Amino acid sequence: MKQLFIPARAMILGLGAGVLAFGLAPINTAGVITPAAAQASASDLDKVVSALRAISTMRADFTQTDRLGNTTRGVMTLKRPGKIRFDYGKDADFLVISNGKSLYMIDYEVAQVERWPIGNSPLGALFDPDKDVKRFGKMIPTGNPDVLSVEVRDPKKPEFGMINLIFVRQPAAPGGWQLTHWVALDAQNNRTRVQLTNQQYGLSVAESTFTFRDPRRTQRRPG
Repeated sequence: MKQLFIPARAMILGLGAGVLAFGLAPINTAGVITPAAAQASASDLDKVVSALRAISTMRADFTQTDRLGNTTRGVMTLKRPGKIRFDYGKDADFLVISNGKSLYMIDYEVAQVERWPIGNSPLGALFDPDKDVKRFGKMIPTGNPDVLSVEVRDPKKPEFGMINLIFVRQPAAPGGWQLTHWVALDAQNNRTRVQLTNQQYGLSVAESTFTFRDPRRTQRRPG
């Protein structure tokens, strides 16, 4: 399934989307921001930070759609701090894993491993509760009090792209807000949508979930 490579690269390296959040068109922010609006935005950002930090582990099905309309599916597993796995299924030749320090994209078809440090990136701020999303994040108005949209990016590191995360009010979710989807825009303007469903929280997740067999040493795919 070599076709997974480009969509996955766009999803992970961009992990963002700015103003393209599925019809949640942003209000023009070029004008003067009133103190009340600034206070409301800060309060909403606090809600997002609390929701993210309240997640210890999470597993969800994901549907990933690239800018050409190609769709792939799999299972995302997250464990704090900073660990995440995007598994495209047993028949896939591609795997994406973060061990909390680096992000790895493993292509078993060509025996290639690509690695990116995430410690100081927006991705690191997103998945590590010890980092403050406020350092990189800003709220994008949605016009719906039950929907929060936050854009996360580091202007000093444009190579990491942007992430626009969408949360929907859900009392049963950690922090009362459930991450439902995001749109990714990487440094090459590759846009990818990732939709999450069947979210489960507080699961027991083994550390081995975030390890992989290096295809440069063996052609066998991990089980």
